[in-house]
Amino acid sequence: MDRQELADFLRSRRERITPADVGLPAGARRRTPGLRREEAAQLAYISTEYYTRLEQGRAPRPSREVLAGLARALRLSDAERDHLHHLAGAPPGPRPGPSREVRHSILDLLQRLPQAAAIVVSATYEVIAWNELAAALMEDFSAVSRRERNLVRRVFLGPHRDGRRLYGVSDADTFARHSARRLRATAARYPGDPEVTGLVDELLAGSAEFARLWASHDVSDEPTLCKTFQHPLVGPVTVNCDVLDIADRDQRVVIYTATPGSPSEEALRLLAVVGTQRMDVTG
Repeated sequence: MDRQELADFLRSRRERITPADVGLPAGARRRTPGLRREEAAQLAYISTEYYTRLEQGRAPRPSREVLAGLARALRLSDAERDHLHHLAGAPPGPRPGPSREVRHSILDLLQRLPQAAAIVVSATYEVIAWNELAAALMEDFSAVSRRERNLVRRVFLGPHRDGRRLYGVSDADTFARHSARRLRATAARYPGDPEVTGLVDELLAGSAEFARLWASHDVSDEPTLCKTFQHPLVGPVTVNCDVLDIADRDQRVVIYTATPGSPSEEALRLLAVVGTQRMDVTG
């Protein structure tokens, strides 16, 4: 255990976090940047005295439970979490489950794309953030359960509303194949995580197609650059598909844009006005 390096690392991570980042009032009398020691200790569920001794290089080796609390409180990335464990002389175990927490900057990015439909998906293909145009193009994610927001579950197990598999996308079969491959890689990154293993078990039991793809042990993936949504209101919407990786959280931003001047661009503009209401349904 490198006590001094551990102390310096904890201090540097604490000082980079603003009170607003963790939902605390900033206050007017803060003399140091970032969180106070007592605030970091509270978030990590340890005593202020013990945390202070850690930052002073005087504490005994922290347990794995304490390290997990520190990693959570200080919002460490996976790489930083591993570094913390090595400094404490406790090699990191399996990574915790896939992150569902989306950075505020990414949430702001989604709202700054008014002419594009954009979503954020976790490592298990759960839609964990979206903008209004994505909800209009695909579905109102706020109106369905977290379970139904999982795209890999939707493509293999449904529901297939109006007979449309996964919102009627033209590449539903290709998406199914690629998502099974990525989910196998996810399961390897998070061995034993109950949410990941539960999803895989459910898909294996409920879909012969998924079971066949899973048995192939393929993990390679190819990007989909273009796809068409069969929308019940505006008809076919062909979009370019770009994916941005958020490596430190194992998440991806998926952005759908239409070619300028195309009928699909006009369709997206209409959807931006209509939103998630169903004008094809009478009261």
